[in-house]
Amino acid sequence: MDFELPSEHRMIRDTVREFCDEEIEPIAWDIEEEHRFPEEVFDALADLDMMGVPVSEEYGGLGGDQLMYALVTEELGRVSGSIGLSYAAHTSLATKPIEMFGTDAQKERWLEPLATGEYLGAWALTEPSSGSDASDMDTMAEKEGDEYVIDGTKQFITNASVAGSILVKAVTDPGAGYDGISTFIVDPEEDDGFEVVTEWEKMGLNASPTCEIKFTDCRIPEDRLLGEEGEGWTQTMKTLNGGRISIAALSVGLGQGAFEAAKSYATEREQFGKPISKFDAVRDMVVEMDRKIERSRLLTHKSATQYDDGEDVTHSSALAKYDASETAREVAEDAVQVLGGYGYTTDFAPQRFYRDAKLMEIGEGTSEIQRLVIGRQLGL
Repeated sequence: MDFELPSEHRMIRDTVREFCDEEIEPIAWDIEEEHRFPEEVFDALADLDMMGVPVSEEYGGLGGDQLMYALVTEELGRVSGSIGLSYAAHTSLATKPIEMFGTDAQKERWLEPLATGEYLGAWALTEPSSGSDASDMDTMAEKEGDEYVIDGTKQFITNASVAGSILVKAVTDPGAGYDGISTFIVDPEEDDGFEVVTEWEKMGLNASPTCEIKFTDCRIPEDRLLGEEGEGWTQTMKTLNGGRISIAALSVGLGQGAFEAAKSYATEREQFGKPISKFDAVRDMVVEMDRKIERSRLLTHKSATQYDDGEDVTHSSALAKYDASETAREVAEDAVQVLGGYGYTTDFAPQRFYRDAKLMEIGEGTSEIQRLVIGRQLGL
């Protein structure tokens, strides 16, 4: 039961922390205000070999583990929720499934450019009529000769407008329920019949594109099927176990960023002749922030370590994601309160963390769904 990070993990964390402080933090508010995807940041992360942290070196990755990936995601979230979200979606949802379920040829063609950061990836599951019940799917993929023809619409897809490849869930056997869903690799540049319909204006995270995409008679070669027909839902469940850990890590980062802003302000701002951190009401609020973040970080690191040990993390990842996402929102809200009127202005970071944190309770399974998952794991 060792709570110390391995030296390699600390080195990677510190490298990314320095990069975040020097390269991302100065532009974090600007890219949000401009609603601009910061392509240059991801190019720089690729130069640091950070775009494929948990991917095998054989396919261009760093060869790290889930814990190392969680540390990187947390550091990105500490300065920019948008960059952290696009990074997590690229890694957990768009890249790892190809490593886990793809053929050697698919890994060579599609995994390597993702892991090296040649381009970003996306993952298309949610549809306009489906949210928490993601299996209620209308997108169809019909086999015609040596091709599949995809028709349907996907909603709230992170990175879709900037992605070089998209993993798409579609029904191949309409009467088979969960066993009738399959996964396909779509090339947005080369495959006709793919269209980004909408890039959503959002409450927060506006430097990370969230899109509605449409497939109209989109024909792809049969070798774009990931795994076998009917394995798409099983793949989804395995993917989301890792994805929940990444969102937990991102949430911890958001909470940490809000906490640091509040602590810094509280120690500098003076009222009645002394820093406001010396008043019980403010001090206790900041202490509670620290307690919640540390609890969520430990849950996240525990689940990541279990994942790396090959254990079933359905319960621990849901618990980490549920706790950390709630922590991020609560801490960010309290950070706004610590800054008072200044916290409500866009000149200070807490309002950005507050808006960004809310999605953590919704994306990759709402808090309500996490409670359902945890309840089932407890036999309730």
